[in-house]
Amino acid sequence: MKPHKSWYREAGLGMGRVLQIADELNAYTISDRGTWLAFKSKLSLKLLAEGDTKLHNPYSIIAVNPARYPGINYLGAMSLIAWITSVEGQEKIGNFRINGQLLFTPVALKN
Repeated sequence: MKPHKSWYREAGLGMGRVLQIADELNAYTISDRGTWLAFKSKLSLKLLAEGDTKLHNPYSIIAVNPARYPGINYLGAMSLIAWITSVEGQEKIGNFRINGQLLFTPVALKN
C-alpha cells in the first residue's frame, strides 16, 4: 500500500511510537492489540474498529534451512514448531490474555 495523499505519513518506527505520533497529530493508525493495550492508558486515542477478519495479523513460524545455515539448532526449531502447532500450543496461544483481552487467534489446527 503506497498512498500518495498529503495526509498519509509513513513513520518507519515501532508500533508504540507510531501510536504516540498518531496521538500527537490527532490522527488515525492501525495497531496490533498487544501494543494498543500496553499504550492505551497513555493516549487520548480511541479504538474505532476491531473484530473484522480483514484486520487479522497472522504470524508464522518457519525453521531455517540447516544446510544453508550450519550450526543452528534445527532440531530445537522443529520441536518448537511441533509444540506451537500442537493442540496444547494452540490452546496456550488462544488463551493468552492481557487485561482480560485475547491477543491472538490460533489457526494452525484449522488447516
